[in-house]
Amino acid sequence: MIEIPESITIAKQLNETVFGKKICKVIANASPHKFAFYHGDPVDYSALLAGQVIGDSIGIGAMIEIAAGDRRIVLGDGANLRYYDDSSKTPSKHQLLLEFDDGSALVCTVQMYGAVLAFIEGAYNNKYHLVAKEKPLPLADAFDRVYFDSLRTEGSDKLSAKAFLATEQRIPGLGNGVLQDILFHTGIHPKRKMGTISEIEFGRLFDSVKDTLTEMTRLGGRDTEKDLFGSVGGYRKLLSKNTVGKPCSVCGTNIKKAAYLGGAVYWCPACQPLDE
Repeated sequence: MIEIPESITIAKQLNETVFGKKICKVIANASPHKFAFYHGDPVDYSALLAGQVIGDSIGIGAMIEIAAGDRRIVLGDGANLRYYDDSSKTPSKHQLLLEFDDGSALVCTVQMYGAVLAFIEGAYNNKYHLVAKEKPLPLADAFDRVYFDSLRTEGSDKLSAKAFLATEQRIPGLGNGVLQDILFHTGIHPKRKMGTISEIEFGRLFDSVKDTLTEMTRLGGRDTEKDLFGSVGGYRKLLSKNTVGKPCSVCGTNIKKAAYLGGAVYWCPACQPLDE
């Protein structure tokens, strides 16, 4: 799934690869997918996008927004975007294909679920998209300790650490994937209640959010995700499906996994104890 490190990495790669190219062919919904979500009728995507020139691409939380004239293409969640320098090499099954005037192409596919949106700028009023554009990313200077403190509101002390960081769009693009290592670096269990976290620990949590996401982004995303060219990211996750049952990199205790709040959580029982 796209999260902050991947959206920023892929947006940067798009700016280096397709900026200034003219869209000459558009195919949307060639392979119908029950959980591929479009804006309006995908049949209209060709008329909407063909002839437009690709502008700036930006990472917005868990979304990638591509400018094409006064049009916008937004990809999110489980939408996988790949670049092909030869459009004849693109896969036959896809949810969106854009061919350019130089013979290259972008292909978007969806596995579990994903957003594949195209619209005229200002015509998409989805609250998740708007909130993600309004709030500062953790990599930005505006995301400082004062701002992080402001995320603690009435009732948040009853939330678990996972719920506080990765739900209600408190920090758009910080999802269950990047959450695991952020908490590991602070020694906080994903199920631990925020009300039990001291001010010193909260400060460490702020530092970990900033530092961990910065490092993930610097290395081109996580090793559990792929970039625009199909290569896995350079950040090696400490806690993931790939490390369950293996020794903790700090203490050697085996990493554990459990289902929690609609996804899996991973932790080291020794480094991230939980008093229940």
